[in-house]
Amino acid sequence: MARRVLQHEEGLGLHHGADLSGAALITGSIMLAVYTVVQVADTGWGSATTLILGAISLALLAGFITREATAKNPLMPLSVFRSRNVAGANLVQILMVAGLFGMFFMGALYLQRVLGYTAIEVGVAFLPLSIGIGAMSLKWSPQLVNRYGPRPVLVPALLLIAVALLLLSRVSVDGHYVTDLLPSMLMIGIGAGLGFPALMTLAMSGATVEDAGLASGLVNTSQQMGGALGLALLVTMSTTRTDDRLADGVGQAAALTDGYQLAFAIGAGLVLLGVLLAVTVLEKPKADLRTQEVREPEGQPAYEQA
Repeated sequence: MARRVLQHEEGLGLHHGADLSGAALITGSIMLAVYTVVQVADTGWGSATTLILGAISLALLAGFITREATAKNPLMPLSVFRSRNVAGANLVQILMVAGLFGMFFMGALYLQRVLGYTAIEVGVAFLPLSIGIGAMSLKWSPQLVNRYGPRPVLVPALLLIAVALLLLSRVSVDGHYVTDLLPSMLMIGIGAGLGFPALMTLAMSGATVEDAGLASGLVNTSQQMGGALGLALLVTMSTTRTDDRLADGVGQAAALTDGYQLAFAIGAGLVLLGVLLAVTVLEKPKADLRTQEVREPEGQPAYEQA
C-alpha cells in the first residue's frame, strides 16, 4: 500500500557515506549515561565508578560533537542548532518527557505496590490521562496554536503538568484515586495534549526545507533521551529514598510512598526548568505559522503535517 500511495523520493544513498562513527559515539554516550545514573543507587554519586563512567560518557559526547563538526556527511549537522526554537524546543521536550515518564512509571508502581491495584485496574486508572492527551492533541491544541501561537500554548501546558506532579508528590499510604490521583491525571492529560503539538510546531519552525527530516528525527530522539535519562534519574532517587527509610525502620508501604513522592517532586522540578527555558529561549517563529496552518487542508492537524 505504501508503494502505491506514497510518492517516491530519491535519498542520498549510501555511496555518500554513512556516519557510523557519529552513530556509535552518541549511542554509546547516552547508554553509558543511563547506566551511570542507574548504578548510583549501589555505588553513590561521589564514587569512583560513577565519576569515571560519567567522565567517559561526557568524553563520548564531546567526540560526537567534534565528529559532527568535521564529518563530510554528518549524522546530525550542528547547523540545525543555530535556530533557538529547534535547540530550545528539544531541550524543553527532554525535561518535560523526563517528568512525564517518571509519572507513568512511579504512578503505576504506587497504585500497585501501595494501594493494591491489579494490572488491569492500573490501566483503567490511567485512561483519563490517555483520553485527555488524545482529545487535546487532535482537536484543541491545533486550534489554540493557530490562534495564539505555539509558545503561549506551551508555557501554560508545562505549568499545568508541573502543578499536577507537585500534587502527586503529596500522595499518601492510604490515598484515594478520585481525590488524590484523578485531578493530576486530568491535568497531565490536558497539559501533555497541548504541550507536545506546540513543541513539535516550534521545533519544526526553525528548520529549513532541507533540514525538515532531520528536525523531525531530532524531536523523536530527544523524546527518547528524555524518557531514558529522566526515568533512570527518578528511579534511582526514589529507590535511594525508599532504602534509607527502610533502614530507619519505616514500614514498606510508607517507605515506598516517600520514594515516589520524591520522584514526583523531582519530575515537577524538571518540568518547571522546562518552563524557564521556554520563556527565555523560545521565540515567536519568524514565519507566521498560524496563517500557514489555517491554509492547510482540513482533516489533518498542522503538527502532524510538520
